[in-house]
Amino acid sequence: MKLLLTAFDPFGGEKINPALEAVKLVSDKIDNIDIVKLEVPTVFKKSVATVAAAMDKEKPDAVLCIGQAGGRFDITPERVAINVDDARIKDNEGNQPIDAPIFEDGDPAYFTTLPIKAMVENIRAEGLPASVSNTAGTFVCNHLMYGVLYTIAKKHPNVRGGFTHVPFIPEQVVGRPSPAPSLALKDIARGLEAAIKAIGTHWDDIKTVGGKEH
Repeated sequence: MKLLLTAFDPFGGEKINPALEAVKLVSDKIDNIDIVKLEVPTVFKKSVATVAAAMDKEKPDAVLCIGQAGGRFDITPERVAINVDDARIKDNEGNQPIDAPIFEDGDPAYFTTLPIKAMVENIRAEGLPASVSNTAGTFVCNHLMYGVLYTIAKKHPNVRGGFTHVPFIPEQVVGRPSPAPSLALKDIARGLEAAIKAIGTHWDDIKTVGGKEH
């Protein structure tokens, strides 16, 4: 099995992106899964084009994209991406789309095809916090997740795909007002490896409680 593992470069004034640094620490082979790593620009449109080109080249069985979600306490596999760009801040090339569709011919939303609840259970089994997230936001993270799932739907129907957000690392929260949650970089990498193992062992997701009231 081959998995394409992507992560964004730093954005929003940050000097580091824990998603990218954690992906660098992930093993190149986990069980029977060969990992191909890809750095992705935090740029609307270009991010999707970068991953789509890598999918054409590498022909992976699954794609897992990783992004930073400052303020979250845990590692959060995403359930759904919506067909909306609504950028609160500019991307790394100054783009700031507002209330714009990502793809005019795309569905209103695409759901992940990765076993997100199994991923959460595996991460928790490592003693790390994890939960299913029901919103990937409306910035480049959601944009990329939607774009990958759109590309899969249109060109690669046998490929599975999805997105996972990770918290800040400790050095990013120094001086931030409390609460300022963070997770050690090595723990994030360990959590991602656990999630990848779940992708390799679960084609269908497990059925367990993972919903939220708000």
